[in-house]
Amino acid sequence: MAASRRLVVSLLLVAAMATTAKSASSESCASYTFSSNQQYGSCAALPHLGTTLHYNYTAATNTVAVAFRAPQTAKGWVAWGINPTGSGMVGTQAVVAFHGSNGSLIAYPTVLDSYAPSMAPAADAAPITGVSAEENAKAKEVVVYATVALPAGKGSKFNHVWQQGGSVSGDVPAAHPTSGDNVLSVGTIDFSK
Repeated sequence: MAASRRLVVSLLLVAAMATTAKSASSESCASYTFSSNQQYGSCAALPHLGTTLHYNYTAATNTVAVAFRAPQTAKGWVAWGINPTGSGMVGTQAVVAFHGSNGSLIAYPTVLDSYAPSMAPAADAAPITGVSAEENAKAKEVVVYATVALPAGKGSKFNHVWQQGGSVSGDVPAAHPTSGDNVLSVGTIDFSK
């Protein structure tokens, strides 16, 4: 009896800590101030890689304006995107950002068409516009901005992926690690919420 009571108390403590951590994460997510003072009505602290997604969904035009915040090393890259046809990486329409060989921050849309995508700028970036990025040196993170035209007839709920890689070669992001949080950085998001 005492053992089952301890188990119940332990489970309640774990649940309370998880709720507190989620609340604290949501508060820091919602209170973030962008350099342009842009306001986003919704945000989600993503569960892996220390990343956050801020967004404004416009149902009338079926578009979502996003700001993806991610820690980044001077030699690394970050990416976020939606996959309108599947649940993983392949098929994702993404935005990627990194420091180019000249030191400037580069951001563009790309299509992840395989498990070894070229990561080159997309020739037809029609669903993703307004791509830009800025560095928040104090927070040691990069913020990538974009507007995504969501596929017609598919509603507001999509699979999305986010990623970080440790190196860029010839102004092209190199492969990310294939273990740990890097392979867990997938989920579903409903932009209307």
